[in-house]
Amino acid sequence: MKAKQSLEFTLGTLVYPLLLVFSMWAVLWIEVRFRINLNFLGVYPHRLDGLHGIVTAPFVHSGLEHLFNNSVPLLVLSMALFYFYRNIAWRVLLFGTILTGISTWLIGRPALHIGASGVVYMLVAFLFFKGIFSKQYQLIAIAFIVVFLYGSLLWYVFPIDPKISWEGHLSGFAVGLLFSLLFRSPPLPKRTYAWEATDYNPEEDEFMRHFDEEGNFIETISEDEENVEEKVDIPKRWVLRYQITKEPEKPEDTN
Repeated sequence: MKAKQSLEFTLGTLVYPLLLVFSMWAVLWIEVRFRINLNFLGVYPHRLDGLHGIVTAPFVHSGLEHLFNNSVPLLVLSMALFYFYRNIAWRVLLFGTILTGISTWLIGRPALHIGASGVVYMLVAFLFFKGIFSKQYQLIAIAFIVVFLYGSLLWYVFPIDPKISWEGHLSGFAVGLLFSLLFRSPPLPKRTYAWEATDYNPEEDEFMRHFDEEGNFIETISEDEENVEEKVDIPKRWVLRYQITKEPEKPEDTN
């Protein structure tokens, strides 16, 4: 029997994604503050000296706009990952980042590939396909929310803009799909209602007692309630009303 995980918001659900995003902003601050360019930390495909970018590339961005465009979806998606898939979140994030970088190194163009967009695409694909494959309404709902928010990202897995690393996007998307098939997450607990219990007795159910054998609704009042109603005396209240009238003036005698 599979162990089930409950959905609960822990401190790590918020702290870990914030630390991840903060580290990327810290790198950009270092570049601006000390006027250095860290683009050499990106992935350079087919070169051994470009392998270090598999780990460092997600933290390096070309500018403020590039960083902001990756920060928001990365924060939202990683929070969803740690909340709904807490038991496998770190494995998906760490192994997914490494495998996305390796795939980019294998299929990428001979140029520096930087940014966390590959990780974003990996999380989008994982959350969507994992939710669909789970057949649980909570996870299916989060899958459709992901599509609603970031479905337009799918276009950028194709080479439509030479300035964008579509190879990194495609690698991340493929890794996310693969992980949704490989990683097993404990199912979420199913809510059990009173009438689903094995020892459920309809005759003891207060709601079911309002229906007869043919399913017709009947209004019943327990004897205790009747006795209470009989014993309750509503005190009478007398209301006295006063009305002041002015006596009409007598006409003056002119004679």
